[in-house]
Amino acid sequence: MSAPPPLRHPLRTRPFQLLFTGRVLSLTGDAVIPAALALAVLEATGSTGALALVLGCAMAPKLLLLPVGGVLADRFDARAIALSTDLVRCAAQLLVGLQLLGSDPTLWLLAAASAAGGAAGAFAMPTSSPLVRGTVAEEGLHRANAAMAIAAGATRVGGPALAGALVLTVGPGWAFVLDAASFAVSAALLAVLRVDRVPVPHRPFLADLRQGWREVRSRDWYWTSLVAHSAWNGAAAVLMTLGPGIALDRLGGAGAWVLLLQVGAFGLLAGSLVADRLRPRRPVLTANLALASYALPLLLLAAGAPAWAVIGAYGLAQAGLGFLTPLWDTVVQRAVPEQVLARVVSYDSLLSFAAMPVGYALAPLAADAWGPGVPLVAAAVAVGGCCLATALVPGVRRLR
Repeated sequence: MSAPPPLRHPLRTRPFQLLFTGRVLSLTGDAVIPAALALAVLEATGSTGALALVLGCAMAPKLLLLPVGGVLADRFDARAIALSTDLVRCAAQLLVGLQLLGSDPTLWLLAAASAAGGAAGAFAMPTSSPLVRGTVAEEGLHRANAAMAIAAGATRVGGPALAGALVLTVGPGWAFVLDAASFAVSAALLAVLRVDRVPVPHRPFLADLRQGWREVRSRDWYWTSLVAHSAWNGAAAVLMTLGPGIALDRLGGAGAWVLLLQVGAFGLLAGSLVADRLRPRRPVLTANLALASYALPLLLLAAGAPAWAVIGAYGLAQAGLGFLTPLWDTVVQRAVPEQVLARVVSYDSLLSFAAMPVGYALAPLAADAWGPGVPLVAAAVAVGGCCLATALVPGVRRLR
């Protein structure tokens, strides 16, 4: 009996090539923006409050509109929605870029453009899984998701360096022009992409929302893992809020913090590369246990550990995230019916990221009251406890 032919990698198929190329371009542009935005707003206003306003204008509509985006991505063509949101984000980033290239950028215009980009992101995020599911055969889903995760990790490695080069040579405005161009090219690629989709009957909007939520609640492995993922994001917000100050005071200065972020980006990429090769028998359990490693850098920071230990632990923790992402995406795409996939993914994103604003708000308050060690240890207990506790859930242990 002859052996079956080897599985063709999704990147050798034209539909996934188009999708992958567009996503890589937009991810590269987005990886440049955080550093460029912070420098641009602070340079233009001299106010951290202004920066917080612009960032908040991007985050708030994204969180509020995610479930709406999930309903629309299931009800209509996910490809058309992704294309439209790319065009909106192209216009928003181009507006910011032109403002920064001018001599006197206007804060309210920067905030409005950020809000428009955040709203577009809320409609774009739920389309990601349906687009992969509609361009890749089921047996190739894991390789496709791993390729997406590897690309995301690679852009996070190179993004800050590219941002620094652009800011230091031609100014932050051109970083936003680059991001706008990446969204324009991504939209052009989506325009020629053909995606398989399952027709979804039109029902009342609230009924569609409730159906998506029922799909989440009906799977104990899903909603309990989302609690763990939310704890992870809340803990990450605590670390990102308190970590820079601790680095300046105890770890050797700004260079240590930059090195920590860079090692974390390499760890994320390494975890995605490992996930491309491994097929754990219990994928959700294995991935959640890997995610629990984020408690380690938090505890080391709280204990006053040396810089090399904190940086190494952070790289390991980010590798856990890189390992989880493609495994989780593949399990969800296989376990959730295609006609409700976007709604389920939108709730996934909403619940996972909702804890981040809480972490940003509470971490400095707790640090002022009791010192930074208390919120760091509390975050470590929360993320470690929630991730490890998923091992007690029957559905997490049974899912293979």
